[in-house]
Amino acid sequence: MGKVVMYASVSVDGFIADRDDQPGPLFDWLLSGDVALDESGELKVSQTSYDYIRPYWDQIGATVAGRHVFDLTDGWDGKPPGGIDHVVVVTHRPKPEGWDPEAPFHFVDGVEAGVARAQELAGDRLVEVAAGDVGGQALAAGLVDEVRMDIAPVVFGSGKRYFGSVDAQHLLEEPDAVIQGNRVLHLRYQVRR
Repeated sequence: MGKVVMYASVSVDGFIADRDDQPGPLFDWLLSGDVALDESGELKVSQTSYDYIRPYWDQIGATVAGRHVFDLTDGWDGKPPGGIDHVVVVTHRPKPEGWDPEAPFHFVDGVEAGVARAQELAGDRLVEVAAGDVGGQALAAGLVDEVRMDIAPVVFGSGKRYFGSVDAQHLLEEPDAVIQGNRVLHLRYQVRR
């Protein structure tokens, strides 16, 4: 099984969205360079960010996200973001009416089931778990191996927390990557077992 990584862009004060559920300038770093991050050429980052992010993206076999994110993005129009092969949506509701059954999206009830399904789909590749409530639940359940944060230079003051509603202490190892890009600081921690 591949490693399970909790990941998101985050404000300096630990939020992945503001109080109106908007990312604001959290993703400005994805437009702050001159190196194309994907085939579309729309995302352009610094060479330093590219060298860190592109290999990570290439290792992802499946992403686990909550229904809230799925709904906010309109299901990414049935195409997983960033060229990822599969998205596992954790939800207590049925898939949307009229949803394309061929789209590589899998709807499951519960975080444990979501991570297990994503690991089946990803094989030995990485499973990415979106930060927020689902990511926090996966961390609390002991399912996360690594935490990655792209810290944007903004303070929200309130909003949607990176670790969701986690209310217990979880220790991480020393950061094994601290990389400065344009308008972003990339951090990576292993979860202490």
